[in-house]
Amino acid sequence: MSTLGFCELTISYDGVCAVNSFNNILHSGEWLCLIGPNGAGKSSVLRAAAGLVKYSGSVAIDQKEIPTTSARWRAQHIAYVPQTPLMPEDMSVYEYVLLGRNPYIKHFASESAHDKLVIEKVLTRLDLTRFSYRLVGTLSGGERQRLVIARALAQEAPVLLLDEPTAALDIGHQQHALELVDTLRRENGLTVVSAMHDLTLAGLYADRLVLMHQGVCVASGSAQSVLRSEILAEFYGVSARVHHEPDGTVVVIPQRSTSN
Repeated sequence: MSTLGFCELTISYDGVCAVNSFNNILHSGEWLCLIGPNGAGKSSVLRAAAGLVKYSGSVAIDQKEIPTTSARWRAQHIAYVPQTPLMPEDMSVYEYVLLGRNPYIKHFASESAHDKLVIEKVLTRLDLTRFSYRLVGTLSGGERQRLVIARALAQEAPVLLLDEPTAALDIGHQQHALELVDTLRRENGLTVVSAMHDLTLAGLYADRLVLMHQGVCVASGSAQSVLRSEILAEFYGVSARVHHEPDGTVVVIPQRSTSN
């Protein structure tokens, strides 16, 4: 159960501003999704929350500033799924997911019965059990993506950061992965921040959306208020039809240009 707060978060790379004065606060069980075109600053916000980039302003969990914490503390409180994770080719699937339990296993100790149970549950729920003894290097791109999500969920951290978590997944495994995250945040109070390009999925699962453009938040709120044709045209440069289902689901449908 954790609160994640961003206050005037500003990030620059080689003097070029990537994120400018980002502000937001998430309470336990909330899901915030960052959307926007490439280069908008979404990944930089997630990397700052994971303690991976320098920044000015504040990023804090339960008022504890991220840079002041130890690596072990961050591993126990923050699980991060990057866009392009580094994965050891010669490690088994089970061993890779077990890495998610490292923050809780003492030096020179073996995994506990609880650690094993956590791993088994995560592998089962992400349809990876049959790959337990396969080497990571033999997996497809989609299988690897599910594996990275599995390792993050095995951490049982109260804050989960997801950077394009479904990019390599087929539609069935996209739903399975996001449904699992949604279930965990509702049952366990997991706080989730994701960056996603699939606007329909973003609106379907997140409580709130933040549209970023050139490092600045240009729109925020519910899917119904942010995913609007005129907003998408302005900041994505795309022609899209936005359909509202009776249950509140917002479906974004790209339209072909009528010009030759």
